[in-house]
Amino acid sequence: MNDPLRQALEEVYKEVLNDSYFLFGRQMYAFEAAFAAKTGVSHCVAVGNCTDALFITLKMMGIQPGDEVIVPAMTWISDAAAVSQLGAIPVFVDVDDQGLIDLNLIEAAISPKTKFIIPVHLYGQMVDMPKLMFLAQQHSLFVIEDCAQSHFATLATGKAGSFGHAGVFSFYPSKNLGALGDGGCISTNNKTLALACRKFANHGGIDKDSHEFVGLNSRMDTIQAAVLLEKLNHIDQWTNERRRLATYYTNALDGLKEFRLPKDIHDNSHVFHIYEVRSKRRNSLKSFLEEKGIQTQVHYPKAIPFTNAYRHLGSEEADFPKAYQHQEETLSLPLYPGMPKAHRDYVIEQVKAFHTL
Repeated sequence: MNDPLRQALEEVYKEVLNDSYFLFGRQMYAFEAAFAAKTGVSHCVAVGNCTDALFITLKMMGIQPGDEVIVPAMTWISDAAAVSQLGAIPVFVDVDDQGLIDLNLIEAAISPKTKFIIPVHLYGQMVDMPKLMFLAQQHSLFVIEDCAQSHFATLATGKAGSFGHAGVFSFYPSKNLGALGDGGCISTNNKTLALACRKFANHGGIDKDSHEFVGLNSRMDTIQAAVLLEKLNHIDQWTNERRRLATYYTNALDGLKEFRLPKDIHDNSHVFHIYEVRSKRRNSLKSFLEEKGIQTQVHYPKAIPFTNAYRHLGSEEADFPKAYQHQEETLSLPLYPGMPKAHRDYVIEQVKAFHTL
């Protein structure tokens, strides 16, 4: 963490200590207002984490046991797990070449039991939301955007989290906008939904002792909200730097045989939470880079239908061929704001060296 930011966060911490409102402090409400405005929605509800945000939103939007929810096959498991925990049924749809839910396959997955679609803006790139919302409207379906990896990614007509009936965000420390612990939020233009989610996340009521219904406890600490509020001042700079670094990588690595690079699609402003490449020799490449002191990561080693949690569905590779291909080929190269030129040049040098073997 650079010194100016560290100093700013230390001041933020002192401020919260002095105020002594460690829950529901003024910084939390200020963050909610600032995040909503920057996202382009009317309401933001801060909660404990993104999984809670999805669970709460589904619950308050009226999901019932036995309802079906369309979920991309390639994403983090919480998108399906929250559905399952509510007694509903995740219906998996394969992804496209970018790892985004394939909009051309959704209609075939819709049944009379389908109530929701959860598009995931994976790696920092957005699903074509106008096209998806038109499809959802035709079938009277609710849409909840998973924006955990796409803070302030944009299409020509809006930002991530502003198209669906609601959006959910993660502020896990490694996210583009990360707290110093866990955190999440719900974005929506629906005042009634926002209020219901706020109550449900606070034991079913706005006040400490007004329990209108059975809820749960999912609150963002004031210190995390204060940290996020400070980091909002830097997020545009960090996003632009991520894009410059991604362009630097792409210009240097384009043309390598059997090596696929990420790209912007349909007027999408990719925020590059992850710089995800694909190689048929992924495991060998990962091992080679690790031997050279370069840390990489696989996002994700198993598509959800192939995890042990959902093995009972009996899915096979042929059912979700693109998701399977992603789990076997994708690798995330190091990319972060402040990455020294020497470090990125070394990554490029070693990736190219691998491809000479």
